[in-house]
Amino acid sequence: MTDTTSFDFATPIDRHGTWCTQWDYVADRFGHADLLPFTISDMDFATAPCVITAMQQRLAHGVLGYSRWKNDDFLGAIEHWLASRFNCPSDRETIVYGPSVIWMIAEQIRQWSQPGDGVVVHTPAYDAFYKAIAGNQRQMFSVPLERNDAGWYCDMARLETVLRRPESKILLLCSPHNPTGKLWTREELETMAALCERHNVRVISDEIHMDMVWSQRPHIPWHAVARGPWALFTSASKSFNIPALTGAWGMIGDATSRENWLEALKNSNGLSSPAVLSVVAHIAAYRQGAPWLDALRTYLRANLEYVASRLNQAFPSLDWQIPESTYLAWIDLRRLGVNDDALQKALIEEQKVAIMRGDVYGAEGQGFIRLNAGCPRVKLERGVEGLIAALTSLM
Repeated sequence: MTDTTSFDFATPIDRHGTWCTQWDYVADRFGHADLLPFTISDMDFATAPCVITAMQQRLAHGVLGYSRWKNDDFLGAIEHWLASRFNCPSDRETIVYGPSVIWMIAEQIRQWSQPGDGVVVHTPAYDAFYKAIAGNQRQMFSVPLERNDAGWYCDMARLETVLRRPESKILLLCSPHNPTGKLWTREELETMAALCERHNVRVISDEIHMDMVWSQRPHIPWHAVARGPWALFTSASKSFNIPALTGAWGMIGDATSRENWLEALKNSNGLSSPAVLSVVAHIAAYRQGAPWLDALRTYLRANLEYVASRLNQAFPSLDWQIPESTYLAWIDLRRLGVNDDALQKALIEEQKVAIMRGDVYGAEGQGFIRLNAGCPRVKLERGVEGLIAALTSLM
């Protein structure tokens, strides 16, 4: 187990007044400004010291002109991370850059499909998926994840029924899966790859949560199993809490799709120069940040274990288990028979706590909540106690 004492994750940092979406703009979604937020998936921790040092050194240079992402330092850092963390070799010729993972997904959807085409998604799904698909005039074809005693799973026969529809052009995979925290097995990934190849469906794999895995099984990047056209998009933004820097990267398997991507990035979208501090941050994170990340992972897992222990103590029937991945607690409250609207009212107006309601992630999320555990324990304790009090008041 990694020693967390070398880094301080326990001391709260006041984020008010920093134009912070989660804290300063909580009223936009919840209608009240004085709430303790456990909402969108960024963390309340300062990023790794090595990342801050690297950015400070770059700022000290003083010249912040146009730059390039296609350099040996950036590409080499990505290769190093994939090899050292996932034991997965990569071809640097496949690597591409973009301003954010969801932007890259939206752009690849535009390139690989036409308005009216279908994009297949496992649901419940990250809410930005719905927006990217609808905003680009595509149809979303839902394949609900199912659950048994072993956890979340996909009915592959049901998936194939959707993939074989002539309108289905893309499988938009979330791996690991947000919000359920499902970690796909190699067998599942290989089955999906074969099905997509059989039905001429291209694959876009969002792997932004790839570093946050709690299962003994490793995360398997899509390019390790891919068959047919594919794109993998990810970033250090979730793992090292740097989304405000913008910047993401990915891999596109075939040369023609990759050339089309780069042409659109530079010419159609005018994004040839990256956010240089993001490039610097990624290099530092992937070359020097592993000890910090391992300490953070230990802290986050303990946070999730606290949520499980406290909730199950208060409501034994929940029997909630920590997810296989992500620092997002996807909690099934249906056994308690509590109305979603009533719960949100009690959380917001009585407990002054903001927690994402499950139906934000689709109809399959009704009766669930998604609680962000990426924060100091003292904050998490206040949020969990507020949740328990709200639930108790409604039972």
